[in-house]
Amino acid sequence: MTMNKVVVLDGGFASQLCTHVGDVVDGNPLWSAKFLASHPQAVTQTHLDFLRAGADAIMTNTYQASVDGFMKHLGLTREQSIQLIKTAVELAKEACVTFLQESGPNADLEKPLIVGSVGPYGASLHDYSEYTGDYVEKVSQQEIADWHRPRIQALLEAGVDLLALETIPAQAEGEALAELIKEFPECRAWISFSCKDEHHTSHGENFQEAARCCWERNPTQLVAIGANCLNPKFVTPLITGINDGTSSPVPLVVYPNSGETFDPERGWVDGDNCVPVDSYVREWLNLGVTYIGGCCRTYARDVCRIRSEVKKWIRERNCCKLSGRA
Repeated sequence: MTMNKVVVLDGGFASQLCTHVGDVVDGNPLWSAKFLASHPQAVTQTHLDFLRAGADAIMTNTYQASVDGFMKHLGLTREQSIQLIKTAVELAKEACVTFLQESGPNADLEKPLIVGSVGPYGASLHDYSEYTGDYVEKVSQQEIADWHRPRIQALLEAGVDLLALETIPAQAEGEALAELIKEFPECRAWISFSCKDEHHTSHGENFQEAARCCWERNPTQLVAIGANCLNPKFVTPLITGINDGTSSPVPLVVYPNSGETFDPERGWVDGDNCVPVDSYVREWLNLGVTYIGGCCRTYARDVCRIRSEVKKWIRERNCCKLSGRA
């Protein structure tokens, strides 16, 4: 993967999954990961929805999956829990095989990337602390690393192409993950923070300082740093200038939510006031974003529109190069 290629990511997995299972996913301690055991075909179908919409990369349904979580909430053994995480990768692989078969041997397609989704420690607490990161003041970086290690190892053993260390609310957890993946030298990953406004992570650190700190800890294995599951209107001010005056630019990944607000009691609200994510795509690409997609409350239809905007941007850029105006 080079900085010159834009990779279109998928959208909100749980959101799209709901169109197949008809259940409310929010509020469950395992979130969408519970459907790995109960509705594996729906998981594969959700991946296919995003691939057919134009995603170059799909993320495994493991954001809220953990060995401890599966043991506690599904009654599985440790070995069964690890295997269920690996099953998530197999379901993504099945979707890729089906998609390529559908496309035919003459289709000019690259094999889609399979990205292992690794959500924050706080998501396992089921107390919404993943939106604040307050737990980093009570749990050491070593404890956080120890908790993440088995599921990261399971995802890598199952054969993911990349890891998405995503929705990380605090710099301390980002640093712990940047160090942890050094234990797996062949691993490549991105770190994406959750952010509460145009300048700060959810825990309150300056985003650009946190991003560069994590990048500098492991520039060999990290393919990008960025933000996800934030209001899309925050993205441009958040990343503007992050690579100014540096000889080591940070590759960028962004995949915001729809712009709706999650209320623990009412669910997702303010949907009528959202600007479509695809309307921001051009300005993010102009700021150097390499990986781009959607998060919560974005669907396959949104990925299709994001893909369309990316194709337009690439086409216009190539025309400018040919005319000497680039």
